This record gives sequence, C-alpha cells and structure tokens, in this order.
Amino acid sequence: MNVQSNFRRATAQHINRRGFHDYFITNLPSSSLHSDPNHHKLPISAFTPHQLGSGSSPAAAPQLPGPSRELTVVRIPLRSAKHHFGVSVSRGTRPYNEDTFQAGVVEVPAFAKKSPVSLTKSSKPSGDGNSAHGASSDPQVFYFGAFDGHGGTECSAFLREHLHEYVEDAARQFNLQSTLKKTRISPKPDANVLNQATSPSRSSSPSALYKDPTTSVIGSQSLLEPNVAQSTNGSQERLQDSPPQHMQQKSPIELEQKLVSQWKGVGGYFRRFKPLYFSVEGGGRGYSKARNTSDSKQATPKSKLIDEGIAGIETIMMYAFLKADLDFVTAQASRMDEDVVRSEKALNDGDIFGEPSKSSGHTAGPRRFKGGSTCSLAMISTPTPTPFWHPTAPSTLLVSHVGDTRIILCATATGLALPLTTNHHPSSPGEGNRLRRFAATFVTDSFGEERMSGLANTRAFGDMQSKPVGVSAEPDVKRIELGPAEYSFMVLVSDGISGTLGDQEIVDIVKEAKTPDQGAKDVVSFTTEVSRDGDNATCLVVRLGGWERRAEGGVGSMGTREERDWKRQEASDPRNRRT
Repeated sequence: MNVQSNFRRATAQHINRRGFHDYFITNLPSSSLHSDPNHHKLPISAFTPHQLGSGSSPAAAPQLPGPSRELTVVRIPLRSAKHHFGVSVSRGTRPYNEDTFQAGVVEVPAFAKKSPVSLTKSSKPSGDGNSAHGASSDPQVFYFGAFDGHGGTECSAFLREHLHEYVEDAARQFNLQSTLKKTRISPKPDANVLNQATSPSRSSSPSALYKDPTTSVIGSQSLLEPNVAQSTNGSQERLQDSPPQHMQQKSPIELEQKLVSQWKGVGGYFRRFKPLYFSVEGGGRGYSKARNTSDSKQATPKSKLIDEGIAGIETIMMYAFLKADLDFVTAQASRMDEDVVRSEKALNDGDIFGEPSKSSGHTAGPRRFKGGSTCSLAMISTPTPTPFWHPTAPSTLLVSHVGDTRIILCATATGLALPLTTNHHPSSPGEGNRLRRFAATFVTDSFGEERMSGLANTRAFGDMQSKPVGVSAEPDVKRIELGPAEYSFMVLVSDGISGTLGDQEIVDIVKEAKTPDQGAKDVVSFTTEVSRDGDNATCLVVRLGGWERRAEGGVGSMGTREERDWKRQEASDPRNRRT
C-alpha cells in the first residue's frame, strides 16, 4: 500500500511541474494607440473616424495602473523566431531518428560576468526592445541542447524532456547565487537551517520519481515539529504548510556525498570516483576549480571556497548530469530484460546499484533499455536585460558536453570556426588514459575507429552495461565570455553532420544563409546529399551579436567552397555509389 501511494504521489508531482519554456519573454516598443488602416488590409470606407465627445477611441486601450505602456511584454516561441534561431533534423537513411534537441529558457540564477558600473549607469533603453527578467529577477538564461541517441530514442527523449529540470532543481538545492548581485560569504549554517523545508510553491524535483518505493511516508514528521509548542499561533500555521521530512532540503555537501556514494556502488571505475567540481567534503576535488569570481575586489580565497561550501554553475551542471544519468540507469535496471533467463536478475548479477526494485514514473517502455545518448548543452546568460543577439550586448556562454555531439562558434573578425567541444572517443589521449586500466577491450573496427567494449563514445548517458568500465556522464564544462559582436553565430550538430563535414565547412555553409533557420536547413541538406553513412543529422543555429557581419571576416565562405563542390561532385557520380 505504501509503494502504491508513493508512486501515485510522485507521478502527481511530476504532472504538476511546469512545462519547458520553449519561448522567451521580451519587451517590444508599443505601436501607436491608434489603428493603422493599412495594417488591417480593409478599404478606407470601412473605417469610422473618431469624433470628440463620443467616448474613448475604439483603438485606444484603457489606462491601467502600473508602469508606462511604452514597452509591451511579448512572449515569442523560440522556434518561430527564424531570424534568431533555426533547427533542422533528418533521419538520413536510417529507419527512424534517434536525435532530439531542446531550445528555450530555464529558471536558474544568472552566471554572466558583471558589466562595468560606468556602462551600466550610462546605458539607455533603445528602440529595439529588451529581454524581460525571469522569475528570479535576473535576465533570462537561454538553454540549447542537442542529444544523439544510440540503440533507441528512450535516453535522448528523456534528456530532452527532463534534463533541464535536473539543472533547475540542482540550482535550487545548492542555493546557487546570481553573479549579478552582491553576496558576502557567511559562516556555515547550522543543522536547523540546512533542514528547513523548501517552499511549497516550487515544483518537486524530478528525482522524486526515483525515490525508493519501500520508504514509507506515513507518520513522517517535520524536523521543525518540536518547536511548534513554543511558537505562536501564526508560526504554527506556517509550519502546517511545510512538506514532510522526506521532502526537506539537504545541504549541498549531503547531496554530493549521497550521489558519490551511489555511484561508488557501481564498482569498477567508480570505486575511486571523485567528481571534478564537487567539494572535498562531498567526495570531489574541491569547489575552487568551479568558481571564477568575476569581481577581483571581492575575490574569495580557495580555502574559503572549500570550507564555506560555495558552489558555482559548474558544480550545478556536474551534479545535474550525474543525477540524471543515475536516475535513468536505475530505472532501467528495475525493468525486465528481453532475455527470459536474465529477466529476474539485475544487470551483471546485481553488481550495479544493488537495488533493482527501484522504478520510475517517466521513463517509457516496460523493457530494459541498454542504449544511451550523448549530450551537448549551451546556456547563455547576459548581465543586462538586453538579449545576447544584440550587437552591443556582452554575454557568458556555458558549455556542458558529453559524447561526440559538437558546439561551434564563428568568430566575426576572422570568420574561423572555434570548436568548443572535443569528442569523447577511445582514440582521445585523455580518455584513453582514463579508461584503459578498466577496459580490456580496446579494438579498432574496419573503418579504423577505435572502440571500447563495442562503443564509440567513452562518455554518455545510459549504456548501463558499460558503466563499470567508466562510460560516465561526467560533462566537460567550459565557460566562454562573449564580447559585443565578437562571434557571429553558434552551431550545435550531431555526429551525423560532424562525421561528414568539418567545423569550417559547417560554419561556411551557415554564412551563406540569410537567416539561422535557413542556415540549419542548408547544413542538413548538404550533409544528407554528400554523406555515405546516412546517419541521423541534427543542426541548431543560434544567432549572436555579429550575425550581420558573418561574411566579412577572413575570406567569408570561400575558404571551403572548392572542398564542398568536390564532395558534391563525388556524391553525384554514380560510379562512386556503393551497391
């Protein structure tokens, strides 16, 4: 009975979560209060002129209390903003498409570098419109992701629908502070402060669906309950709204310790697992590697960063990736295997997690999914409400990468492609040294590509059979400061495109397009035309401040023109086609 009630409660909490905001909110200059006859495309005879004394103008909105109506708040779907964002997908010659993507805004505190005080005070509102603030009173943080699934679509679809929830929940659980607000280092909070209940108005964490169903919530009491008798009636009413004990917030160190302990239960590579951006007390390598204080006058010593438990956005991304991977693999381990002989056994005879009875409410499929997915996330934060695609707006780009999907920037001055990610393949020296002592099967296939245990990627979500040998979802996190109009655009592609075209070829194709939407379509179209593999192809193009000058740097799009023409000619030659 307790298992069923917990499952129903977790499912209801997941349904009540807000959907992903695939739109952004902006402030646009309001149009004239009087109607324009040309706007409605009606004959002049159909309009009735306004007469004084006959009441308010039909085209004039009533005066409302509040700020001026010079700017109007508008919600714009990001996928409909063709001049700012474009996406194109193709399944190639495969029977189905395993790639997914996501684009929108997330509710996390700003992590952008502060603007100089002189520029902030002297800035004047322009007529181009400004991006509105998010729920945290910070400028909106934009979120772009490309996910390349293998073995099926379960894992890539899970990341598309839920990875942003893990990022938002991790930022809230770690109490991530905005870099745009003045903060001071306070001493460690005591246990009562750390165990305060989270606000009931916030939605629950997606990991609640993976909570152990054997845990009973009947009779659970709040940690603040002993203080009810000593408090006033007003405080008693507030305590009645607090969540039960199993939903109360833990300290960041406790969250890190629990997650590291769960991963160590996998064995193999994870027995000595120390995440890069976790605190030393939490089982990691220290917060000092994650925190870059932009204000040198308020810089914090490294020892303070470890002792006081100050986590940066890099810690949030590391925790969110590892937690999402753990929950997904745990949910798959609880399901039946296709093989009847192994249907009642956990993977590797119980070597993973040791709790195959855990279940999930939002991972589809009754059978165990053994595939996985790669992931490349790009989050953009601005210090002011001015959107990041404005030519005068600086911004901060945060890249989190796992696998072989790629993120590329185009420099405005030189026109060169700047790759922000590296493929996590066994042929990579860093990945080879990390995993060679755990994986005894480093082989080279017929195409000359090195593989480990049959996998081309050494880091990925899912792939539960390869977890003990070190196929983890530890992201490479990189922060890039984008100056005003320093870069023209950003491209996110799956390996179906990067395996056929070089980084500079992809950038040059986008340069020739009029809009980011057309650029994404041209990249996918050219890839499917010249590719011999026929892999799934996904391309996302994001406009940056230097978009209008994208073809001015270097030699424009002519640098790879001959190479692209040769590839098109080779693909159209029937003698080169495989039969």
